[in-house]
Amino acid sequence: MPDRGGQGFRPRVGPPSRRARVLLLTVGVLVLLFLAFVFFAGFWTDWLWFKSVHYSSVFSTEVWTKAGLFAVFGLLMAGVAGLNIWLAHRLRPPLSAMSVEQQSLDRYRMGIAPYRKWLLIAISLAVGLIAGSAAAGQWRLWLLWTNATDFGVKDSQFHLDVSFYAFDLPWYEFVLGFAFSAVVVSLLAALLVHYLYGGLRLQGPGRRATAGAQGHLAVLLGLFVLFKAVAYWLDRYALAVKTGSYKGVPGYTGLRYVDANAFLPAKTILFCVAIICALLFFLTPIRRTWAPALIGFGLMALSSVLIGGLYPAIVQQFQVKPNEQAKETPYLKQNIDATRQAYGIAGSQTQQYTPTATADAGSVQKDSQTISDIRLLDPNIVSPTFQQMEQQRSYYGFPSTLDVDRYSTANGVQDTVIGVRELNPNGVQQHNWINDHFKYTHGYGVVAAKGNQVNGNGQPVFTESGLPATGSLGDYQQRIYYGENTTTYSIVGGSNHEIDNTADGGAQTYQYTGASGVSLNNPLTRAAYAVKFDEPQILYSGAITNGAKVLYDRTPKERVAKVAPWLAIDGDPYPVVQNGQLTWVLDGYTTSDGYPFSSKTTLGDATKDSLSSERGQVVGDADQVNYIRNSVKATVDAFTGKVTLYQWDDSDPVLKTWMKAFPGTVEPRSAIPADLLPHLRYPQDLFKVQRDLLGMYHMTDPNAFFNGTDIWQVPTDPTNDSKQLQPPYYLTLRMPDMPAATFSLNSTFVPSGRGNLAAFMSVDADPGPDYGKIRILTVPSDSNTPGPTQVQAKFNSDSTVASQITLLKNGSDSNLDYGNLLTLPVGGGFLNVEPVYVKGSGSNYPVLQKVLAVYGNDNVAFQGNLTDALTKVLGTAPGATGTAPGATATAPGGGANTPPPGPGSGGGGLDPTLKQALDAMQKANTDAQNAFKAGDWAAYGAAQKAMQDALNAALAAEQKSTGGSSPASSAPATTTPSASASASPTAVPSPSP
Repeated sequence: MPDRGGQGFRPRVGPPSRRARVLLLTVGVLVLLFLAFVFFAGFWTDWLWFKSVHYSSVFSTEVWTKAGLFAVFGLLMAGVAGLNIWLAHRLRPPLSAMSVEQQSLDRYRMGIAPYRKWLLIAISLAVGLIAGSAAAGQWRLWLLWTNATDFGVKDSQFHLDVSFYAFDLPWYEFVLGFAFSAVVVSLLAALLVHYLYGGLRLQGPGRRATAGAQGHLAVLLGLFVLFKAVAYWLDRYALAVKTGSYKGVPGYTGLRYVDANAFLPAKTILFCVAIICALLFFLTPIRRTWAPALIGFGLMALSSVLIGGLYPAIVQQFQVKPNEQAKETPYLKQNIDATRQAYGIAGSQTQQYTPTATADAGSVQKDSQTISDIRLLDPNIVSPTFQQMEQQRSYYGFPSTLDVDRYSTANGVQDTVIGVRELNPNGVQQHNWINDHFKYTHGYGVVAAKGNQVNGNGQPVFTESGLPATGSLGDYQQRIYYGENTTTYSIVGGSNHEIDNTADGGAQTYQYTGASGVSLNNPLTRAAYAVKFDEPQILYSGAITNGAKVLYDRTPKERVAKVAPWLAIDGDPYPVVQNGQLTWVLDGYTTSDGYPFSSKTTLGDATKDSLSSERGQVVGDADQVNYIRNSVKATVDAFTGKVTLYQWDDSDPVLKTWMKAFPGTVEPRSAIPADLLPHLRYPQDLFKVQRDLLGMYHMTDPNAFFNGTDIWQVPTDPTNDSKQLQPPYYLTLRMPDMPAATFSLNSTFVPSGRGNLAAFMSVDADPGPDYGKIRILTVPSDSNTPGPTQVQAKFNSDSTVASQITLLKNGSDSNLDYGNLLTLPVGGGFLNVEPVYVKGSGSNYPVLQKVLAVYGNDNVAFQGNLTDALTKVLGTAPGATGTAPGATATAPGGGANTPPPGPGSGGGGLDPTLKQALDAMQKANTDAQNAFKAGDWAAYGAAQKAMQDALNAALAAEQKSTGGSSPASSAPATTTPSASASASPTAVPSPSP
């Protein structure tokens, strides 16, 4: 390279070329357009979704409310800030009057002078955007305030309707907070402008502020103090919903003695002081001196410390503490009454129940219905069993916890464990975009089993099974496009043929005929969904043809939460088959955190137990609440995705308020289908919140509450190591004061820090006149009735139980799962029943093998079926129908259900015919195990038949040797009436159909 004057190469410096400017401008425009389209795509797809589910009014109401609040409060903030900036500039002194300090700022003033107008607009818009965005987030407060419905209940302190605290006060506090923000922003902006343009100075002799700056700032400070006066006035009412920890209640809410007798008058005095101080600031421009206003402000600050802080502390120390119980009793009474009313536990019925240690036949006979409906099939354990026996295809699956419902049978209403066979994307063999979103789109049918029975193999007695499912539930649309585990989007319709299953058992195809989904015929819509799902193939794929629709937001909780954003949703939707449809039922709660004197609770904490991670937790915008009602029953059609909201609590003012805000979205209670009504039930999450509160608030005497003499707590789940609370359980049972059994939701309490039983809580879960009636049986503290953890310890420490468990485990070859520990009021005492499941080394699902039971303190049973267990602990078992394989091996290595030799036969003296039959049973058992592991179902069936033949021969030989009778211990396990007559008592699981 030639030398260029010894200076080397110099890059060209200067403005970019025209081509570069055009390129940069083009890229910038494209980026802005893309960002604008991303925003549009989110808005457009939301609108289309709400339109597809026929709840577009919810979307439009929410959007317009947000837009209105954004515009009004944003413009207000922008206008106030801009006005004060403009005014501060307008009040600037002439340049000739500026000090040397201010003249040094001249270069800054000159720098912004050309952009002063645009800078004013930019600052105003910036603060307006921030304020508008914050205001838009308060759309719920606005709708509640403008549509408020009276509660018809007044608080005991100010005698105002509860709606003032629930709907009005939160909005007033927001508006006041906005006003404070506007004044503070204006004050800061005015200070900066006045200083920049000479209205304020920090150095030099003479006045620090011009008359214009002084007047402007004085008015702003006066407004700030005036708003503080309003805040003091509102603080008086806020005392009724003030929350703090007291007497072991972390969310204790309401006035106490010091609040009513010190803070309340202090707030009133401070309100008056602040008004006077504000007037002094407003007079400052006239008097041309800061002294009175600053003195007033100092006095207000001093009053705030002395009157608002020191005086209440003195009252607490010298008036309350010496006689706290007497002083606080009236306010504790207000808190107890309000809390019980707000959580729906005011009508709970409590009765003393002194449990007996032994039961007589007459007392037990009254509870025969309770006994007959004891649930042996634990819905939290048997999901793998449903999976193994009824999955049918690898791309189907069941939830980890199943549901409990009631279905009518020829013999009456049957408690039923039910599971939905949903699509399991993890089971799809070939994963690609077409398979995941076009071909594998839906589940198929439900599987149901009797809750109180198992067959001779310890397996469920199915009332609905197979693929397609058949049984007692009749004909219904079995395709499941919307379910708890259906979390991906699917594209259906058009020329798309989905994987389906029909009666011939082969893989068939199907084209969706439901009315749900968003049409993809419009290219703009396809582009929007390509952005939403981050999948460009949606835009250009040939698999999407005319008539195609996209299904998304497919879980029941998602759909209900979107169409009813004002509801909290119970964590456990459950399926119902009725009127030819499979429908998901969800419970919706209206909540508030503004019920005066009612203690607050955290929904996430109060509803947590050992199963909440599997079942799911309550979904809602609010977590801290002090009022809750199960006001809505919602349904989601599993085929069409249609969402329907039904008004369940027609007296709830919060629901009435939301119904005014969103008219036409909630159907009246009378619109609930007659076939659906018997399947509705009292919700678990509400029950858990209520039992959490009842741990303290069962004490209605404020003196007992103050002293904490009878605090209860929910026991931890003794059947696992999670250390979480024991879940409530649905059962059909009879409470002692009731003439008959009813479907109910139940739980127990233990004293705080102890393990014995303190109380039993039950709520009527069946729709009817007693729906929601809470009944509590309180147990005398000296009865020493064991609680759940003590019952489980009793099971584990019993020597007979321990030895049989060792045999069940076959050393280390099998695992034991303890089912739900059920505590039941039976025969004047408490009966505890726990099914025991065994998962053998050759199987991957549990089967019921034993039933644990205890009545009173010492009588423990560990039997092969419920009848035997109850007979041992009660002396009788009226109505018991459940069964489990029960004959237990007498020597290690024997089959878990192989009958032992008959009495009188020992060692080598065993009857040859009986010995031959037992050998044949052992061989058949081994053959069945091997056939099962190999998947040879023909050999498995032959082995099962050989097992049955050998069993019959053994029984005949034993009866012959004992003179025609056989002890119960050596009899084969009895089966339920609906179990197969040829069911084998072996522990070998049956193969999947």
